Amino acid sequence: MTPYEASRRTFLLSSLGFTATQLVRGQNAPSLTAGQVIDRIKANVGIAWRAQTVDNIIAGTADIPVKGIATTMMATLDVVKRAAAAGKNMVITHESTFFSHQDRTDNLQQDATYQHKLEFLNKNQMVVFHFHDHWHGLKPMDGIATGMIRELDWEKFNDPQNFRQFTFPGIPLAKLAKELETKLKIRTMRVVGDPKLPIKRAMASWGNCSLFPGVPFLSRPEVDVLIIGETHEWELVEYAQDMISSGQKKALIVLGHVVSEQAGMKYCADWLKGFVTEVPIEFIAAAEPFWRPDKPVSN
Repeated sequence: MTPYEASRRTFLLSSLGFTATQLVRGQNAPSLTAGQVIDRIKANVGIAWRAQTVDNIIAGTADIPVKGIATTMMATLDVVKRAAAAGKNMVITHESTFFSHQDRTDNLQQDATYQHKLEFLNKNQMVVFHFHDHWHGLKPMDGIATGMIRELDWEKFNDPQNFRQFTFPGIPLAKLAKELETKLKIRTMRVVGDPKLPIKRAMASWGNCSLFPGVPFLSRPEVDVLIIGETHEWELVEYAQDMISSGQKKALIVLGHVVSEQAGMKYCADWLKGFVTEVPIEFIAAAEPFWRPDKPVSN
């Protein structure tokens, strides 16, 4: 064997050994865990992580390997079942999993519905991460608001200094409500006010809007309509009715909580894909819970 052949043989054997080592290392390399996904979220959200927050793992543990991620407005049993069927074992939800904003379960331990849902999550090695406070705090702009504005194609109407405020060319209230219903695919929504009222300035408070800041929003002289997800009917709705009865040209549109923030979590899926590339990510819409008696929904 010539010196060249010996050298060539040594190089090939070394290369094969290196390749085999890399393959073994690849096989034994740790998978992306739920905790690592959350760490990347914390690093990319643009604000300091709060000490007091509802944004925590609600089901599962941080060390569970992630096979796929589903984002959703609300981690209902229907959503987590569809996520599991699609091979997604990490669900990032904007609203609660266990029926309260804080996901407190002390009083649900013996409840059959809670037990059934928790059992399904555990059986399928699923992780649910509540992503509410910091998604609203996303920089440069609230993640829910960004997604809703994109879905409605309202960028041209949005005030660049105030993501809640929109300026329209005097569109009738009924037409604006119909546009919301159509674009957001809403089955049920409610409107307070004169259908012919020309809307030039609107305020939006996606999700729940309590009496405050609802009253300051709607009482602004330049605001014609306040668009919200939900509120107490005996508070903000009553206030809007009394404004109108007193002669003020005002309106209130109540979309429903789920549909009023849904597109924000659709946007969240796109946002996550910017820094989580190892696993598939998809948005799974939570079903609007209500239906109209004249248009029943079949299961």
